[in-house]
Amino acid sequence: MSATLFEFVDSIACRSSLAAARADNFYYPPEWDPKQGSLNKFHGQHALRERAKKIDQGILVIRFEMPYNIWCGGCDSMIAKGVRFNAEKKQVGNYYSTKIWSFTMKSACCKHEIVIQTDPKNCEYVIISGAQKKVEEYDVEDAETLELPVDEGERSKLSDPFYRLEHQDGDLKKKKEVAPVLVRLQQVSDARHSDDYALNKALRARLRSQKKRVAEEEAAARKMGLGIRLLPASEEDATAAAVVNFAPKHERNRAEKRALIKTASIFPGSSTSTRRMELEAKRRKIKAAKASNLLVGGFKPSSLARTSLVRQV
Repeated sequence: MSATLFEFVDSIACRSSLAAARADNFYYPPEWDPKQGSLNKFHGQHALRERAKKIDQGILVIRFEMPYNIWCGGCDSMIAKGVRFNAEKKQVGNYYSTKIWSFTMKSACCKHEIVIQTDPKNCEYVIISGAQKKVEEYDVEDAETLELPVDEGERSKLSDPFYRLEHQDGDLKKKKEVAPVLVRLQQVSDARHSDDYALNKALRARLRSQKKRVAEEEAAARKMGLGIRLLPASEEDATAAAVVNFAPKHERNRAEKRALIKTASIFPGSSTSTRRMELEAKRRKIKAAKASNLLVGGFKPSSLARTSLVRQV
């Protein structure tokens, strides 16, 4: 029983090694003769196997990666940049000595045929049929980038490779002129970031001073009876505060006394007017106490406490 099992395992190992040798094209059958040439010639097939099934037509199957986002012409689905396809590659022309290649593929969404060609003149890919390029625009401010100060005429010329080649010498000259400035900036940056201990020390000192300032501002806010931390004073705040004019205290007291006199009785010796004035004064004191308690973070008095206060008055 064990001998039979060992024979079975050996046969499986031999078959797997034979399959691996055939897959790697290292298996030479007994009927092969070196005079017959290579194994591909012996089997009557191309070295690229299925990828070169249309090689007689100048077509080779390759893996093509979408260069940008496009809209499928069959179902209007978006095909993202970087999606790969099995595309048929063939030459369709020349731009001077550079070949123009065409890539034909089928979309995975609806099996619609898409044809894309290279454009050596503008150094980009052009959609010939079956799809539409997705136009993507962005704002410089939204992207948080800086736009180079180049006019439209110069920008259109920069897309021409020959124009860039002609002005390459000028660019190299400008590079040599600004090289010393760049070297000095690099040296300053390296000297500034060379000592890690000093950078860590400065950062910790800044954090400590910031925490101390926040604690002082919170303490000042609590003294003023505020529940929020105020920002540091500025010149704009001082100017705005200087414009505001508050009524003097004696003016407010005089207005309150006039109001009490108007509400008092005109008959002399009347106890009702005197009693009313005392009540008004006590009410003002109670209201002031409540406002002060609320500002320092106290609780709002309950209805029972308000009833007891009124009864005491």
